[in-house]
Amino acid sequence: MIERQSQGIKYFAVLIGLLRDRQAFLEEIREGTRLPSKIISLLVCSSIFIAIYGGIIGAYHSWMQALSSAVKLPSLYLITLLICLPTLYFSNVIFGSRRNFPQHFALVLTAVSITSVLLFSFAPITLFFLITTNNYQFLILLNVVIFALTGFIGISSLYQATSLVLEQDNQGSNTRKKILQFWLLLYAFVGSQLGWTLRPFFGTPDSPFQLFREREGNFYLSIIQAIGYLLGFR
Repeated sequence: MIERQSQGIKYFAVLIGLLRDRQAFLEEIREGTRLPSKIISLLVCSSIFIAIYGGIIGAYHSWMQALSSAVKLPSLYLITLLICLPTLYFSNVIFGSRRNFPQHFALVLTAVSITSVLLFSFAPITLFFLITTNNYQFLILLNVVIFALTGFIGISSLYQATSLVLEQDNQGSNTRKKILQFWLLLYAFVGSQLGWTLRPFFGTPDSPFQLFREREGNFYLSIIQAIGYLLGFR
């Protein structure tokens, strides 16, 4: 039991190291220092934080939805990462990067971890509105804003981190920077569409629990409809 607690503390110590001294953390990734430990720690910590947030938004509907969302939300981030990461890695290698796959994986996980910490920090705000309002469309849009904001900050941190970790290889650096910009858009698009596929995370009020819904429409159309509902266009 004590050993497990010690291991858990080590996981969070790695995350704290990233948050407190990102420059040194990224330098270690560039040098390939303790990559397996970093990858496992960031995976564990980010999954826990995202799962907590998922459980909170799922509790709006039922305990079953809370449990489902606590599993599906971390899966959303991880699956999106696994889908998009090979594109980033092989594109960089083709255009001169000398960094290996674990280094790319650890680098992208820093962005996911920062996003997860921000989501966790928004959890009390989300919980407050879940308790004080029953407006389903408002809660949906509130969380779209939260996910967009935290995702943007995470992606921005990733873009800045590449200047230290990936751009040290001068050959093809300009091309790789353009590839990264395209990849960030791809990552956001895949993530939003995958989130739509894995829905519901909230669960529609007065409806039975559903693990997944039928695939219809898309994420962007749903947001437009939610805005129209709040503005009175039904």
